Amino acid sequence: MMMVTSETAARSTLTLGAVLFNWSPEQWRDYHFRVADEAPVERVCVGEVVCSKRLPFYQDDMPAVIERLQRGGKTVILSSLALPTLPRERKMIDDLLAIPGVLVEASDVSALGPLGGRPHVIGPLINVYNEGTVAFMEKQGAVHICLPPELPMTAMAALAVKATTATLEAWAFGRAPLAISARCYHARIHSLAKDSCQFVCNKDPDGLEVDTLEGRRFLAVNGVQTMSDTVVNLIADVDVLAKCGVGSFRLSPHTCDMVALAQVFRDVLDGTIAAAEGEARVAALMPNAVFSNGFLHGKPGHQRIALAG
Repeated sequence: MMMVTSETAARSTLTLGAVLFNWSPEQWRDYHFRVADEAPVERVCVGEVVCSKRLPFYQDDMPAVIERLQRGGKTVILSSLALPTLPRERKMIDDLLAIPGVLVEASDVSALGPLGGRPHVIGPLINVYNEGTVAFMEKQGAVHICLPPELPMTAMAALAVKATTATLEAWAFGRAPLAISARCYHARIHSLAKDSCQFVCNKDPDGLEVDTLEGRRFLAVNGVQTMSDTVVNLIADVDVLAKCGVGSFRLSPHTCDMVALAQVFRDVLDGTIAAAEGEARVAALMPNAVFSNGFLHGKPGHQRIALAG
């Protein structure tokens, strides 16, 4: 497997996505503080994407987190809510737009109207599947587009050729976000109603595995969100993607050492270590995870296509 040239590596950046799980306020704050000081990433997404009921627990810490990240040289991106339904949820995008000095990431098409005409980011939950969509997003002001995790490499390469003003980003690590529902799976599993859920999703800080009736691993749930059971891991594929024109790679936070994990991706992108060593280091950071990269290779998403050679 060839390594990335220094010219390609200079164009490749890393983004830490928003925390998708229900972490305690202290864990959420301390994670971002450490990322600000130590993580070799260019961008950090902050905000609530999955469930608006979680936001009040850490909302008071957001100004300090944003300031700390900016002081650490990171570009802060405020991620909007997916599937807003209530009036207060629809107002949340306006609240994000009122915060100075940060980009806002659209996680739902309802955010595209308010964001139109100003620089913004398109998140991975918005379906960007073809060149026309990329052109439209760029015309509206998108400067960064995180592509959906189910896109194969061939499609990413085709979109990269057509992108002119926006950087395209691949979902490179983390359980893939597959769907958002108005119903809360975590609450139902615990025989609770969504409105009185008691925030039971905090019992599963990396998501709750769901098995089939035959006892086989299937999916994972995170409140109202359906995710992949496997953890997407493109550490062996980032060099090829970079050469195809993908300019950035997104790492989705889990409870492993995300600073160390980001360093592994940075080292592979820089050509400091080979992809095989990067794979071994990532596996050591999440020893119980089952990794996958099937979507990228046009295969079922749960599959792991082994590193050639």
